Amino acid sequence: MAKRPQLTGRAAILAVVVCAIAMSLAYPVREYIAQRRAILALQEERAGVEAERQELLRQAQQIRDPNWIKRTAKEQLHYCGPGEKCFVVMDSDPGTSQAAVKQPVEPPPWYQTLWQSVQAADTGHGQRAGTGEKETVGK
Repeated sequence: MAKRPQLTGRAAILAVVVCAIAMSLAYPVREYIAQRRAILALQEERAGVEAERQELLRQAQQIRDPNWIKRTAKEQLHYCGPGEKCFVVMDSDPGTSQAAVKQPVEPPPWYQTLWQSVQAADTGHGQRAGTGEKETVGK
């Protein structure tokens, strides 16, 4: 008995047709997936814009309220209405204010430090390096 070939002509044609169909569907499927992602991104962006819109509407409604305007003027601008007495309370201890906070002293520029060390070496009244002890020459 003769052995039949494993790959017949019909099987080869079927394989080519299946590959052609798969190749022709690959691009549209990829585009479909990309469009779905774009739609999701746009929906998320729309939700963010809608939330921002709602916040702006809330602020606009709040600004229309005359009591809010008066309260804000008093708090931020220290506005005092007609017939009202307004007081500004000062800090009783000036040492605790922010203006009284001591800033760290900046070191002098390098050239000033160099000149002072040259003068100290010239007069013989310099400091020993690293110890902070005064040293005099000739004693």
